[in-house]
Amino acid sequence: MLPKDKFYHEGEFSVSDCLFCKIAAGEIPAKKVYEDERVFAFHDIEPQAPTHFLVIPKEHIPSCGAVTPANSAVVGHIFEVIARVAEELGMSDFRVVSNCGPQAGQSVAHLHFHVLGGRDMTWPPG
Repeated sequence: MLPKDKFYHEGEFSVSDCLFCKIAAGEIPAKKVYEDERVFAFHDIEPQAPTHFLVIPKEHIPSCGAVTPANSAVVGHIFEVIARVAEELGMSDFRVVSNCGPQAGQSVAHLHFHVLGGRDMTWPPG
């Protein structure tokens, strides 16, 4: 896991500044596809596939590297939500991606999973 100060731009980050926390709280509008007490799912504003949505925990978790025994149950729930929403959107084949840290392409320091479908996916990605 990246050191917290490096990931948060030398300590400038605070949860109150988190874009995804604000979206989950309804402070910033998003095209919602699913919501419950633990997670929020919404369409990506810059889709990379015909269908592209994100699923985030409402609890602030910075990245995959910050998943612990205390907060890991929400990750399992996220994958249940991914399956449900993908089915509701008619996606039989799809890719799930989570970038962990800036070098991997994570641009928002809040755990999130991209779900992409509706086109052929290449390998390796990136």
